[in-house]
Amino acid sequence: MAEALSIALERYDRHVPFFMNMVPEPDGAEWTLDALEVGMAPPRRDGIDRHARYMRDKEFDICEMSVSSYLTAKSHGAPYSAIPVFPRRLFSQNHMFISTAAGVEEPKDLIGKKVCCRSFQTTMSVLAKGDLAFEYGVPWQEMDWHTMSKELVDWPGQEAANLTLIDEPSAPDKLIAGELAMMIHPHPPPKLLNAMREGKVRRLFPDTKAECARYFKKYGDYPIMHVMVFSEAIAEKYPELPRALMGMWENAKHQAAEFYEDPGYAELAFARNNFEEESELFGEDIWPSGLKANKASVERFMKYLTDQTLIDAPYAVEELFHESVLDS
Repeated sequence: MAEALSIALERYDRHVPFFMNMVPEPDGAEWTLDALEVGMAPPRRDGIDRHARYMRDKEFDICEMSVSSYLTAKSHGAPYSAIPVFPRRLFSQNHMFISTAAGVEEPKDLIGKKVCCRSFQTTMSVLAKGDLAFEYGVPWQEMDWHTMSKELVDWPGQEAANLTLIDEPSAPDKLIAGELAMMIHPHPPPKLLNAMREGKVRRLFPDTKAECARYFKKYGDYPIMHVMVFSEAIAEKYPELPRALMGMWENAKHQAAEFYEDPGYAELAFARNNFEEESELFGEDIWPSGLKANKASVERFMKYLTDQTLIDAPYAVEELFHESVLDS
């Protein structure tokens, strides 16, 4: 009888086919996938706190994991492997929120200001800090960092980073009042979104879409956030699993893209129009899997991790992924 392997995924459109059992396992596989809907903060069918439940509690066999936490843990010899599939991608420029009371007109105005993020090593925090430093000339060391949650993985420069832990529910109020100049958040809380409608908070870049498009044109990729991770023991037991898993995720991704061919698929009135606009702007597939298509993005992220003392030094990207998919 085939072994059921649990795979913990967020509720994204590209994962809906997994939850609906629309993605077949390869013929002859000695395993099946049991897709669990596990979020990080919003309530989900199978709970929240996916990353900690995987890394700390070993609760799942396969997990959609923070790129930052995985790379940091792997640099310390953690017994995990991964496939070059990146289920979550975001532009940092779309997730940096400014208090209109803080007197910030451009990125360099953040120097010397209090800023906050979910945790220092949250992937969006790392990406935003890296982009601010290398793209906009604002080193993270020149800001006063406040975090809203404890760190998942310890790292060498943790004490020297001089972080101040604040109460997460109070953070939006501090931002609105201008006590915090900026909040970096991958999933902005409702109070922050309401403050944006009221004009008390705005994004750092007034024309965010244009800035993201410029960034994409410069680097040629939609920045990676999450990666598909599993234990080395699972891959040893089922050596065909990594490559098969890549194929299954691609299958689900293409099914999800086909959903948008129906103008009535989404609740958003202009979802189909936006789909066409983004295809024109970014090309047909800004979610490519495989090592070749994503190597530069991973290397750039590793540079950010090194600058932020989360890892001692960059290491070969090939060390992150299972040997069976290095030719992808």
